Amino acid sequence: MTSGRSLPTQDDVLGYFESLSNWGRWGDDDERGTLNHVTDDVRLAAARAVRHGRSVSCAWEVSVPGDMERSTTSCPCAAEMPGAEDMPVAGFRNDRRWGFSTERLGITFHGNTVTHVDSPCHLFWDGTTYNGRSHSVVDEATGSAWAAVTAAANGIVTRGVLLDVAAVRDVPWLEPGQGVFPEDLEEAERRQGVQVRRGDAVLLRTGHGRVRHQSAEPGGFAQAGWHASCLPWLHEREVALIGADTPQDVQPSGYDDVLMPVHAVSLVAMGLWLLDNCDLEACATTAADLGQWDFQLALAPVRFAGTSGSPVNPIATF
Repeated sequence: MTSGRSLPTQDDVLGYFESLSNWGRWGDDDERGTLNHVTDDVRLAAARAVRHGRSVSCAWEVSVPGDMERSTTSCPCAAEMPGAEDMPVAGFRNDRRWGFSTERLGITFHGNTVTHVDSPCHLFWDGTTYNGRSHSVVDEATGSAWAAVTAAANGIVTRGVLLDVAAVRDVPWLEPGQGVFPEDLEEAERRQGVQVRRGDAVLLRTGHGRVRHQSAEPGGFAQAGWHASCLPWLHEREVALIGADTPQDVQPSGYDDVLMPVHAVSLVAMGLWLLDNCDLEACATTAADLGQWDFQLALAPVRFAGTSGSPVNPIATF
């Protein structure tokens, strides 16, 4: 669906780093970027989007050992442990009915598998990250001192809007390498009777979640997703966060010198937070059943100091 619209050239996309920049918009010390669009009034409006009280998760289950390393320690009931009565635990009386399990987890959440949020410090362009800070803000030992995920320590609660572009194109899913364009977004708005507005989180359904449920595989490098031509549209609408059921960017992007233009321009220039690898199938089914394509979206990133993102479980409440 590119008729009637000429796609931006590579020079145009490179120009987005200037023309779509939010550097200084909320002050030179701002680390929150487009989350500044989520004001108290926006959160109140998001609460009013809850009209049925039904909640669904938009995240994939994190599997073991595919997505994370896990070691588990189990301490059975003390009555089953030889010598348990001689094993005092500080702060507890010796209780022969007491048992527990505990885990040590290790996870790499960036990539195309785990549902996670990217904070602005995740990417650099020409050695610079959001709001003009040098790549030197990131220390190998302590992480990022700038625009880390802790900039969203109070959570992200706003109105979510699901745009089902697979349904717009009347296909079960978009094929790898197929991009989504502004006219797709506007056709989805028209069909669904919803309009994206300032402070919204926009979730893009390409149908890849359906493929992944059937194949149990996240897929390869080639993916459907946002085309770079959507970036001015998202900037004009003052969107706070975007998500997709893929890692966002259509791949290949079509631009040799900008491998992932949606990631690069969003994070570095716009300070636009990204929600990668959502599972939007239950959300889309619920929206269609209820005839409601907006909802309250709640994300609570883990407060990992100095990190460029966090695994999350986005909850859509209709």
